[in-house]
Amino acid sequence: MNSVNDLQEICKLIRYDIITSTTEAGSGHATSAMSAVELAAVLFFAGYFRQDISNPKSLENDRFILSKGHASPLLYSLYQAAGVVTREDLLSLRKFNSHLQGHPTPEFPYADVATGSLGQGLSVGLGMALGLRQKFHNPSNVFVLLGDSEFSEGQIYEALQLGSFYKLQNLVGILDVNRLGQSRETMLAWDLQTYEKRVSSFGWNTIVIEDGHDISRIDGAYQKALSFNNERPTMIIAKTVKGKGVSFLADQENWHGKAVPKDKLEEALKELGEINLELTAEIQKPEGHQPVKQKRANAKPEKKSYELGQEVSTREAYGDKITLVGQNNPNLVVLDGETSNSTLSEKFRAVFPERYFEMFIAEQNMISVAVGLSKVGFNPFASTFAAFMTRAFDQIRMARYSEANLKLVGSHSGVSIGQDGPSQMALEDLAMMLVVPKNTVLVPCDAVSTSKLVEEMMTIDGLAYLRTMRGATPVIYKGDETFPIGGSKVIVESDKDVAVIFAMGITVHEAITAQKQLSKDDVAVAVVDLYSIKPMDGETVARLTKKAKKIIVVEDHYAYNGLGDTVLSTLADQNVPFEKYVHLCVGKIPRSGTPEELRTFEGIDSDAIVKAVHSL
Repeated sequence: MNSVNDLQEICKLIRYDIITSTTEAGSGHATSAMSAVELAAVLFFAGYFRQDISNPKSLENDRFILSKGHASPLLYSLYQAAGVVTREDLLSLRKFNSHLQGHPTPEFPYADVATGSLGQGLSVGLGMALGLRQKFHNPSNVFVLLGDSEFSEGQIYEALQLGSFYKLQNLVGILDVNRLGQSRETMLAWDLQTYEKRVSSFGWNTIVIEDGHDISRIDGAYQKALSFNNERPTMIIAKTVKGKGVSFLADQENWHGKAVPKDKLEEALKELGEINLELTAEIQKPEGHQPVKQKRANAKPEKKSYELGQEVSTREAYGDKITLVGQNNPNLVVLDGETSNSTLSEKFRAVFPERYFEMFIAEQNMISVAVGLSKVGFNPFASTFAAFMTRAFDQIRMARYSEANLKLVGSHSGVSIGQDGPSQMALEDLAMMLVVPKNTVLVPCDAVSTSKLVEEMMTIDGLAYLRTMRGATPVIYKGDETFPIGGSKVIVESDKDVAVIFAMGITVHEAITAQKQLSKDDVAVAVVDLYSIKPMDGETVARLTKKAKKIIVVEDHYAYNGLGDTVLSTLADQNVPFEKYVHLCVGKIPRSGTPEELRTFEGIDSDAIVKAVHSL
């Protein structure tokens, strides 16, 4: 452990590095980083944060989440002091080829997740703390450094609720109350007592530090935080000064996100005093951890087989399969937004209760918690109504930048859920998921394809989305069929086809009904189940498009960025005439009604498909 004098010198060095790196970059959040220097330095170098810096991904390490990701110069400067980041690296901050980006990403090996979209870090830390407790009897601690501005985000309070609900004693939040936001003073300014009341009301231990730059007081706060034995998470609430250490920056407005200009750099550094640029500090290594022995399942999952024509919902098939897969995959965990009896993840919960995490009605928190779980070795499947998944788009977006291994399952998709009405209908979810880079989007139409696609999702290391349906649909595939990601199923095809119908999910069944009706009129059409929307089977789409007079895409989704746009994108180099393409999709504001009434109302049923073919 470093002495108080040593820590003071380390803090001067860190401030020097924050200022010089941001000035060299010409941008960056120097003042936001400077307010938390003592809070972070004492944590890292007084023996409270334990990490093997030669193996930063080890599960025995403590975790540090910089939720206020704009303060990234602080994070990089800490590791420069620890000897694993060079000063040359620091001076590459924010440059194109640098791994020290403006906000942290996992490209920097000591950042587990991408941060900077404020309000998400505590949830990610919660997921890590939850996962580490699953793995060890004496789990590593998770520390989350938060800014006071992000305490306006509702997700913070979702995480506060859940942290106490799950009794996460190994989760420690550090709230940097520096009073100033981006454009003005925060709502509570330096009102530490109100912060303390709010946090403690959610069942957390709280420790208030009136001077968040007093090393001795900070040291005492960490000692106390790690000595609690009451099955509660802890929040340290510290009053700090934004821009601390340089008088023309300290507690001054209009410096947020700005670097010290080069013509004022000498003045700023002079205030810091003499700096030992050769100074290094040690992060202590973790002690041994005792693994938790896996509990036996409550029951042996039943392997389901489905008969052709059997009516089974795809959501039920998901629940059956995820439970079966869980038997041989101890790192598979399931989260749900208190809809488990609708998504049917309750089937998994019944067999593996210790690997099921109830997230309640808080979808944003659920996604970020799942990200945290994925970063400590778990393979999380998170489910809710597909419509409600859309409220967590920012969290899904950040999950991708965090390189999370995360599977999302959205049930009750499209107008086909029926009487519940438009607030419950997912009609934008594909647009949301398809725009996220380098992910997988799957829409099965029956129980067999759902079951096989869950297996396929287990092979993906990354972000994937499975869209399931509320109502039962007939099984159209035999149990030995395969459904590779990036594939499709040509259900009907002949040499006489005048049109090709591309469908997914429920509209596959409408397309089959339409094909049978058209065949009675001696009109031949091909029907293709594009169960893998991203990646799409471009070869099959192009082949069938070339020989057909008309392309019909039918989907239970709004017009933009769903199946139709993806098909067109796949055919971008095929010069498809506009008049050859027909897109049947949801185009009206839906309402309550039976699924059949709604598909007719929106023009995505078999009659609409038949009409489109006859329009030839």
